[in-house]
Amino acid sequence: MPAPIKYAEIKTSSSGYWGLLLALTLITLIGVVGAHHMEVEGHHVSGMNNQIVWGLPHVFAIFLIVAASGALNIASLASVFGKQAYKPLARFSAVLSVTLLVGGLAILLLDLGRPDRLIVAMTYYNFKSIFAWNIILYSGFVVIVLAYLWLMMERRMQRWSKPAGLLAFVWRLILTTGTGSIFGFLVAREAYDTAVLAPMFVIMSFAFGLAIMILLLILSFGLDRRELDMSHLLRLRKLLGIFTASVFYFVVVYHLTKLYGTQNHGFESFILMDGGVYSFMFWFLQIGLGNLLPLALIYAPQLQNSSKSLILACLLVIAGAFAQLYIIIIGGQAYPLNIFPGYIVESSFYDGVVNSYTPSSWEFMLGCGGFTAALLMALLALRVLPVMPATLSAEAN
Repeated sequence: MPAPIKYAEIKTSSSGYWGLLLALTLITLIGVVGAHHMEVEGHHVSGMNNQIVWGLPHVFAIFLIVAASGALNIASLASVFGKQAYKPLARFSAVLSVTLLVGGLAILLLDLGRPDRLIVAMTYYNFKSIFAWNIILYSGFVVIVLAYLWLMMERRMQRWSKPAGLLAFVWRLILTTGTGSIFGFLVAREAYDTAVLAPMFVIMSFAFGLAIMILLLILSFGLDRRELDMSHLLRLRKLLGIFTASVFYFVVVYHLTKLYGTQNHGFESFILMDGGVYSFMFWFLQIGLGNLLPLALIYAPQLQNSSKSLILACLLVIAGAFAQLYIIIIGGQAYPLNIFPGYIVESSFYDGVVNSYTPSSWEFMLGCGGFTAALLMALLALRVLPVMPATLSAEAN
């Protein structure tokens, strides 16, 4: 019978820990300033316009929402699939998923310009809209995962943690599918309008969430001087490699699907060759730095026991994630709408013209503020809740 797992709060009082909290707090406040400025002055101070209505804040928000679903994957492996090796990190997995989702939703809320409009969205539902369904999915996810976390932490209720974990697992798959369907159901945009986006967002969530989780795991154990055996990192390393390779596979399938239809050749040429910054981001940032280089770092035999290479691989996966979402969200809007297929439309109102977009500093402030707010909430939760294992030694493997 395996020894019971001991959990404990982060107890470090080092200057590095408090300095990190202070830096995250300052960046979060800067994000609030950016949101307030855009609310007071109007969205004309941002780079968004009538053609590019989803800008950089939406890239940050979608990244956090997608990563939140993937961060719960470790808890699902332990509870739903019975992989006991992941059980010590199940509580941490649940906490991180909630904080990432709250950070992403905070960006969307503050980007509305009128945050009070959320009340309308929460009280009047158009069930033909995927956005309305996502409000239910996001709020339900927080409630279910918090209940799941409580069942794992309360010894008398742990027998119910497996069915709660199964519910959370199914719910997060539906949530991420819904997020991908926001784009997949937009038939007017050639960049979207494909069912491949839904499963691609699911596998993207696995990679993005795990990358953030590994970084915070190494960081928190290092700050609190807890034992973290390399065998646990090796297991997470292999999992990250599988998910990163799967993301690469779905990207290839997505573009092959688009290329199969002659009507999409213009868009594919735009993204792959003639899109300027979008083509550069696709080949250099998304594919090169975000997929191929992390896979090389993960699977290189001489780097298997190197935590620094794993940290670098996680950072590159996250950088590639932002590039991928930037191309999907903003690049998809930049390509001109084909309003009347088969006809040439000429007018003075952007017909056939690639839409320009330059993110403003206010958008960057809001996006970074939401991202750091999620990390700040996660570190504070680790400080007050016994969700992190006291040790991850080789014997606990």
